[in-house]
Amino acid sequence: MGSMDTRNVAPGPAQLCEIAVALVDDAAALVLKQRDFLARHGSIAQVTSTKSSPVDPVTAVDKAAEARVVDRLRELRPGDAVMGEEGADRAGTTGVTWVVDPIDGTVNFLYGLPMYAVSVGAAVDGELVAGAVANVAAGDVYFAAAGEGAWVRRSGAETRLRGSRADDPATALVATGFAYDAGWRAAQADILPRVLPRVRDIRRYGSASLDLCHLAEGRVDAYYEHGPHPWDYAAGAVIAAEAGAVVHHPGLTDRGGEGALVAAAAPRLWEPFSGLLSACGAWGDLPVSQG
Repeated sequence: MGSMDTRNVAPGPAQLCEIAVALVDDAAALVLKQRDFLARHGSIAQVTSTKSSPVDPVTAVDKAAEARVVDRLRELRPGDAVMGEEGADRAGTTGVTWVVDPIDGTVNFLYGLPMYAVSVGAAVDGELVAGAVANVAAGDVYFAAAGEGAWVRRSGAETRLRGSRADDPATALVATGFAYDAGWRAAQADILPRVLPRVRDIRRYGSASLDLCHLAEGRVDAYYEHGPHPWDYAAGAVIAAEAGAVVHHPGLTDRGGEGALVAAAAPRLWEPFSGLLSACGAWGDLPVSQG
């Protein structure tokens, strides 16, 4: 990979991807270091508060990781905009927006479940074009740039990603997630029994970005979830699409508060899977409002 300093040139997707990989590598190392420190000297629960509801946690580690990414972006790309889960909101002048989730899967992190990620996506003029997702506990890093394919770096080797060849929902493994709002959970619980008998099985890993990376890798065949925010799917959406999946999402518009649908599937599965979601009442926003 070339020089990291792209401040004085028009950044292409590959350059933005390179920066995203460096950012998630750096933040993942910080998350691991703080996790290990807390394991030795106390409890992650002692540095945890809540956000949208009592079951929606944020840790001091989330905040520290986001600050680390924002600080590095201030050095590398000072004119770019930033949108972050934990409050980073910086206007830009270059047309580039960085979308940051410092820990996607905070509940897993809190409980010591090894399924949480640092996710950094990049958009140019509102269009997502690059991203990287670090599976922190496993050490895997997924990354993609528009027109360049999707890749995973695992055990020092880089492997190109291609989604599954699934074409029948009845034999498809489907990932999903649930909202923190109790009313929305009830609506999702109503939808799930309609979907479950018509697919191979359901998986709920607790990290939207990793769900999309698993789709890119063929570890699942499809994914749907209501209410994710742009930082949850920005990087994963690029990675899944570059691996051949069809991905439906609201873009950089934050419609998570409206229960908007994010859905994706292997290319030959998309048409029947989207039809299944429609038949099950899952297509579109959740039918109940938050609160």
